[in-house]
Amino acid sequence: MKKKVLLLVTIALAILVAAAFFGYRGYTKSFSPEAVAEFDQNGLDVRVKYCRPAKKGRLIFGRETDNALVPYDKVWRTGANEATLITFANDVSVAETPVPAGTYSLWSVPGPAKWQLVINRETGQWGTEYNDGMDFARIEVPIRVNPQVTEDFKIFFHEKPYGTDLILNWDQTEAVAPIRAK
Repeated sequence: MKKKVLLLVTIALAILVAAAFFGYRGYTKSFSPEAVAEFDQNGLDVRVKYCRPAKKGRLIFGRETDNALVPYDKVWRTGANEATLITFANDVSVAETPVPAGTYSLWSVPGPAKWQLVINRETGQWGTEYNDGMDFARIEVPIRVNPQVTEDFKIFFHEKPYGTDLILNWDQTEAVAPIRAK
């Protein structure tokens, strides 16, 4: 009898913890909703799944001493909530760095003049659970100033003659990574 009660209490606690966990995730996603950016043309198939945080009057990119939300020279999850996922259906090059087909987490290291995109083999992380030991590549990419302020972080593609450019856009900053089919 005691074993049955203990088993029922254990099951009830597990259900309660799971409900709290998924409730919290749903709550945080209401502030930074999920989005998907896709490009599928001329043998190049790329998909990015990410969450879109909002500016809300904050300083987004800058020095840590300026209380920037995303400090320069620190690894950022490139969005909010779970780590951003990038899937390449075929082998590609990202800014001339060969990347095999597969799904990776996409991190970045913003800087005042350029960024590093970090393609990491580990997936499924929540928050800032970044493991640099799983990095596949760190790829330097240029940034440009966008005269318009982008309130919600956005990832999109811009078609090019031999592929596409992956654009990471937030506030007045755009990081640009050329992606080409191999």
